[in-house]
Amino acid sequence: MNAHHDLENPTEEHFLLRQMVQGFVREHVESQAESHDAEGKFNRALFNQCGDLGLLGLTVPAELGGSGMDYLGSVIVHHELAKSDPGFTLAYLAHAVLFVNNFYLSANEEQRGRFLGDVISGKKLGCMCMTEPGAGTDVLGMTTTARRDGDHYILNGRKAMITNAPEADLFFVYAKVEGRVTSFIVERTTPGIAPQPKTPKMGMRASLLGEVMFDDCRIPATNLLGVEGGGVTHMMRNLELERLTLAAISLGIADRCIAIMLGYANDREAFGKSLGEFGQIQHYIANSYAKTEAARALIYTVARDCAPDTRNRVGTDAAKLFAAPVAKEVADHAMQVLGGWGYCTEYKVERFLRDAKLIEIGGGTLEAHEKNMTKDLLRAAKG
Repeated sequence: MNAHHDLENPTEEHFLLRQMVQGFVREHVESQAESHDAEGKFNRALFNQCGDLGLLGLTVPAELGGSGMDYLGSVIVHHELAKSDPGFTLAYLAHAVLFVNNFYLSANEEQRGRFLGDVISGKKLGCMCMTEPGAGTDVLGMTTTARRDGDHYILNGRKAMITNAPEADLFFVYAKVEGRVTSFIVERTTPGIAPQPKTPKMGMRASLLGEVMFDDCRIPATNLLGVEGGGVTHMMRNLELERLTLAAISLGIADRCIAIMLGYANDREAFGKSLGEFGQIQHYIANSYAKTEAARALIYTVARDCAPDTRNRVGTDAAKLFAAPVAKEVADHAMQVLGGWGYCTEYKVERFLRDAKLIEIGGGTLEAHEKNMTKDLLRAAKG
């Protein structure tokens, strides 16, 4: 802990937040992770406890009922939760970052008054609807539309692979109004919205993902966020925190897998020697550690330079581009060190390996990060 005190906890407030989350993870998160992954269930009671701890409105100012923490604080929460349950952490991210943070930054006073209390307390679960069956990375290729009809908008289209959608109460929806991406809040009780049953998936099974259909869904014009055509700004402004926190999940996975690997290498003997005395095992352990430390330094350094009004697209893209493959590789190395036991569920490594893969795809593919970064770096080099 102390070795990373200044990097990971620049202030006393950050240190105390981490201690609180670590205690919560020990007492409540670790014990339920295995069963919720196996059953493919979202732990709503655990989510409500996050609300009690002030974690659901972490980045919302205190005067609006939030915890008033910075983006580094958000990184801390995702990092610590993911050491035990990356799947639940993803559901937390989809709510606290993709819905709450995005909504708080994009909403007016009246809208904040209507919705913020319920999503900060955990009474209502939120999700963000961007991806479509035919448009993932190509966000601007979305075909969901909204048209103005008096004091309503009529929404039509389909969203796919939306984390939290099967159980969500509130949907932050991107749709095109006359060709321009626009943001709306849609309540689950609105006629014309149909969240579908969960889509089965390889990992992150403690968070549910599914399709949402909009069929002449009539939403009040007061649920328009910002202005028509303002959706791209909302999207871009929130993507940076999304990438940072996804990178933090990768870091949590890597940290836990190293701990499992070290424990096993210390305890296990082969051919009359401790497992840790074998060169091949040393290769896995040492490289896993070095890459994880590099990911930690990058993520926490970038997090210091990120805020709603401070843009750092290259940094946040770089953090996720680097950290996601590290988590997958470290989990894979841990499985190799544990041999057959790593492939069995008892040591949990197989769950972390399944979970790790998602971060190379979700919240921006590795290829999208490479494209964005190169474009930004070339532009900056031109001066």
